[in-house]
Amino acid sequence: MRTLMGYVAGLLFGLGLGVSGMTDPARVLGFLDLAGAWDPTLVFVLGGAVTTTFIGYRLVLRRARPLVGETFQLPTRQDLDGRLIGGAALFGVGWGLSGYCPGPAFASVVGLTAPLLAMLVAMVAGWFLARAIPSRA
Repeated sequence: MRTLMGYVAGLLFGLGLGVSGMTDPARVLGFLDLAGAWDPTLVFVLGGAVTTTFIGYRLVLRRARPLVGETFQLPTRQDLDGRLIGGAALFGVGWGLSGYCPGPAFASVVGLTAPLLAMLVAMVAGWFLARAIPSRA
């Protein structure tokens, strides 16, 4: 059941990315280009995601336990360290250069292009690099 729920959530997420235009790097880069030809359409996607998450967490966390699983798995760390800040900076630079973040990149694999392949290779290299850097926790 847990695997099925993961599949359904991933499918819904991927469909949402496709319908919203988040898999189109030109639209994403247009949204990120505040000083140039800014495309504000993704503000509605961002607003919908934030609203859904805000309401969803409040409803779900009223339950004693998740529908599928033993306990909720929520982050416990609240500090900022170099790994978090560095990772966030690399994520932002990669997103700004390519127009892809990980979810839309995987959702776009069907129409693989050279820039998308380069982004995916860089992302996987980043995962391995992150595992190689020691963590304090």
